[in-house]
Amino acid sequence: MRVATWNVNSIRTRAGRVVDWLVREDIDVLGMQEIKCKPEQFPVQLFEEAGYEVIAHGTNQWNGVAFASRLPMTDVATHFEHQPGFLKGEEGPDLPIEARAMGVTVGELRLWSLYVPNGRALGDPHYTYKLDWLNALRTATIERLAAEPRLPLALMGDWNIAPTDVDNGDPTVIEGISTHVSPEERAAFASYAEIGMQDVVRPHVPEGLFTYWDYKQLRFPRNEGMRIDFILGSPGFAELVTDASIHRNERKGTTPSDHVPVVVDLAIDEDDDDRPMIF
Repeated sequence: MRVATWNVNSIRTRAGRVVDWLVREDIDVLGMQEIKCKPEQFPVQLFEEAGYEVIAHGTNQWNGVAFASRLPMTDVATHFEHQPGFLKGEEGPDLPIEARAMGVTVGELRLWSLYVPNGRALGDPHYTYKLDWLNALRTATIERLAAEPRLPLALMGDWNIAPTDVDNGDPTVIEGISTHVSPEERAAFASYAEIGMQDVVRPHVPEGLFTYWDYKQLRFPRNEGMRIDFILGSPGFAELVTDASIHRNERKGTTPSDHVPVVVDLAIDEDDDDRPMIF
């Protein structure tokens, strides 16, 4: 089985190239971020014609997450437990929850498509929101794995964090000045490893291979990018991973997203009904 994540940066602009890529790369399940549309605006027909079911969660022209799958999706969730909300200039426990998380179950897998808040600037309320959001997701993950320790769980998406200096090739993103590389954000990301969530892509790709390049200042031709898109897997998920890849070439061509897909290959044959049952 091939599972992928991709911040598509407006699906209505890039639906054709996303579907072409899905078919060409034989992807079974894709988690998308920044779809930037409501579910009724999602270009579902193109995906359905290619054999994919789509489930989308978006509330306006910003944010938004979705899944496209050739396999049945069940147990759909449009937020995780304890997910905080945000509204500029407002505080409190009842702020609107943004369309930044979607969970689905595909076979034995529990998959989340996640668009972690950007943070905007150090000291900005959105930065505090980002750290709170990451902490709440961690808590929800701890609780789910405590209930189901062997669950093959993956947290996939745009994390808006470059965890190490090797993951940052953008000279304008500087620790102490910029978000994405602050000690607090990096500590929040590292805390997922402490609860058993592994970066299942890193062992299979070389250092210096990025997933995002700003559109400005020739960042892509200069390879001044960042690795901020990840698939973190529980022990039950990680043991299924046989390979992983970052599809850099999707940053080329006509109207590309500023992010590229990240893919994992899993030792699951979706056509094999003779696998032993697990009780």
